[in-house]
Amino acid sequence: MMKRNLIGTLLLGLTVSVGIPALAQESASRDRVVQTDQAVRVPAGSKQKYRGVIVKRESDSFILRDVTGGDVKINLTNDTKVEEKKSNPFRRAKNYGATSLLRGLTVEVEGRGDANGALVAEKVKMTEEALVVARTVETRVTPVEGRVSDTENRLTQAEANAQRLSGQLEELAAISNAARGGAKAAQDTADMAVAGVEATNKRIDTLVSSLDDYEPKRGITVNFKVRSAKLSPEATAALDEIAAQAKTERAYVIEIMGFASSDGSTQLNRKLSQERADAVVRYLAENHMIPLRRIITPFGYGESQPVADNTTREGREQNRRVEVKILVNKGLTAPPAPVTMTKPNSTGE
Repeated sequence: MMKRNLIGTLLLGLTVSVGIPALAQESASRDRVVQTDQAVRVPAGSKQKYRGVIVKRESDSFILRDVTGGDVKINLTNDTKVEEKKSNPFRRAKNYGATSLLRGLTVEVEGRGDANGALVAEKVKMTEEALVVARTVETRVTPVEGRVSDTENRLTQAEANAQRLSGQLEELAAISNAARGGAKAAQDTADMAVAGVEATNKRIDTLVSSLDDYEPKRGITVNFKVRSAKLSPEATAALDEIAAQAKTERAYVIEIMGFASSDGSTQLNRKLSQERADAVVRYLAENHMIPLRRIITPFGYGESQPVADNTTREGREQNRRVEVKILVNKGLTAPPAPVTMTKPNSTGE
């Protein structure tokens, strides 16, 4: 619990550090009830508007922390609109998918309360600058959370094994004191138990030191038509294969990067490459139930990082692409090193 609170604090700190304005809570204090655990209950049927930072994200809901420190549960539906809060009145606001609602994102939510005290969102607004900050935070924090959770489980198991071995050593020492004839055998067994503990400690040290060491397991590239973010039958077939392999891996994440050719303006190509990356994410999540926590925040690089010559037709076809990679953590998947236990020499009776 302390780790999750610390991560939430880090998210709020990062949002403030990039200059996002202080937020104002527009709902009247008399229209809500704040519990002792800082959870805000929204009156059933009342229309409310909240501003704050997303501190916890689930598949169809998230927790919004407002400037008063209260936590509001926001439920998402198929009718919820996610759009840009634009500063230019002469430009159309951008529409976003629900996958853009990340932890650390500053949003404004409008909706009505339900019977459980949550707010059913009708409209969620954000700025482009806030979205960039949240994506940066999510890319750094999510993989670390997964690695910390796996490491905690392994350390707990290692501690339990060490305690059992310690109990065996105490029992062997008592037998040695009670029976001189069995002293040598008891000492040999104790030495082997100590070697097992040392091997376990060495494995833990190796695990912790390699938490940030990922290796690519498999990668594919899917291509798109000019000015299109629609997946072709060939693209979906390739995604079906890599999704099936991902489900057989342990401690994996999926990296998705979108690109465009030099056709069109730089701004248009950035938008198009992001839409292509989002199309791949949606296909993997909806058709293969790949958890979003396993997907590194997708990013569109526009026409940068071409793999072929943009002055030729063939080259531009290759540059209209999305690269998908399965990355596996070495520290959580590498097999333990074999332990050789040598029977010690003894000159006892």
